[in-house]
Amino acid sequence: MKQIALISDTHGCLDEVLLKHLKGSDEVWHCGDWGSGVAEKLEQMFFVRGVYGNIDGQFVRSKYPEQIFFVCEGLSVLMIHIGGYPVRYESGVKEIIQQNKPQLFITGHSHILKVMRDKTLNNLLHINPGAAGKSGFHKVRTMVKFKIDSGKMLDVNVVELGKK
Repeated sequence: MKQIALISDTHGCLDEVLLKHLKGSDEVWHCGDWGSGVAEKLEQMFFVRGVYGNIDGQFVRSKYPEQIFFVCEGLSVLMIHIGGYPVRYESGVKEIIQQNKPQLFITGHSHILKVMRDKTLNNLLHINPGAAGKSGFHKVRTMVKFKIDSGKMLDVNVVELGKK
């Protein structure tokens, strides 16, 4: 069993509030728009998986791909920064989902927290953890925490990090 902390759109913000909620995680997954210094700091403390976002510079882009498909504790995961939502996927994303058949599809970019099922594509679970940073139009900073055990997600929790 692994404890996962899912974040996105930090835009350079890795403050004590966020670090407090990351503590105890076996892995931190970042869905892009890391901003300056975030990847380096997270990598010193955690096992990190992620993708780059549209604001990320060469350092992040050289270490993290545009999209990633992986299996964690038996759960198949697809992560893309700009992916859209069920029924409104970005161009080409539906085809990537159909090809990989993930159980969990993670996106960022919109700064809007969403957890929803796509019953038209293998009943996959879609999560956008919202924005953990302080830049953007969102009013409340958010992230998602959950456990994975034998291919199942358990104890899925939305964490509010406070106002931006």
